[in-house]
Amino acid sequence: VQLQASGGGLVQTGESLRLSCAGSGIRLSLYSMGWYRQAPGKQRELVATFTRGGSTNYVDSVEGRFSISRDNAKNTLYLQMNSLKPEDTAVYYCKAYLRGVEHWGQGTQVTVSS
Repeated sequence: VQLQASGGGLVQTGESLRLSCAGSGIRLSLYSMGWYRQAPGKQRELVATFTRGGSTNYVDSVEGRFSISRDNAKNTLYLQMNSLKPEDTAVYYCKAYLRGVEHWGQGTQVTVSS
């Protein structure tokens, strides 16, 4: 089982990025999914979730700017991030979870300059 996160980079305030989390050896449609982030010196926090049924939820700080989605045909989870702010700078991780079983991706760095 592997989750491969990609799409991070260095952008300026107000720009956009789309993160991807591709699954191999795992069918993502069977799992609930989440994007998390961890900034330097801070705890990892949940950013957005995508349930097996397709419901989404967001932390208040990204509501209206970020959008989580999943393409079952491509077995990939996405996080579209618009209007990025310096406080969005962090390593972003994807997670698949089901009945207490968790699988984590390796993380992708997002840096937003002011």
